[in-house]
Amino acid sequence: MQTLHHSLVMNRRVRVLANHLATLLPKNQPLTGLDVGCGSGEIAVAVNALRPNAKLEGVDVLVRPKTAIPVRQFDGKTLPYPDNSFDFVMVVDVLHHTHDPKAVLAECTRVAKQAVLIKDHCCNSWFDEIRLRFMDWVGNRSYGVALPYHYLSSRGWNAIFGEIGWFPKVMQRRLNLYPVPFRYLFDRNLHFVAKLTN
Repeated sequence: MQTLHHSLVMNRRVRVLANHLATLLPKNQPLTGLDVGCGSGEIAVAVNALRPNAKLEGVDVLVRPKTAIPVRQFDGKTLPYPDNSFDFVMVVDVLHHTHDPKAVLAECTRVAKQAVLIKDHCCNSWFDEIRLRFMDWVGNRSYGVALPYHYLSSRGWNAIFGEIGWFPKVMQRRLNLYPVPFRYLFDRNLHFVAKLTN
């Protein structure tokens, strides 16, 4: 199942997410970026291919033996950088793996000068939760990633944005991450990409 998931979902996911994220970054301005929970760094490399002006590095709780970008280990709570260290921070499908998404997001805003780019989920019903749990389990179980299944509703996200004082300047809800027919079950209303600014 893991090989099938990688061929049908992961390769497309990296390409599609990189396109969405890159559109949120300026084309010509030199930028430094941090990918929080970067995994192998594939998405950061794909973003950099579309925005060569952006230099990215990563942090992760579990640093893999092979990564496509430089990756530092962190404790999952405090980013090992001073305030305003990066022009932007990316946090892609990470916050729902944490026990305190508000605290982790606040850390992202602390080290970001201009923007935080988020890709995560919205869970507004019991059926949303069933689908999200299934996707998480299939996509992450083989990597040893923590699966607390901590999904926020649209109202929950808005509450966090208000508490940290960074708000979506751009919010995209139709991402088309999956091919037909999987798109109809696993894509619609479950995902978003947002650019937060203060």
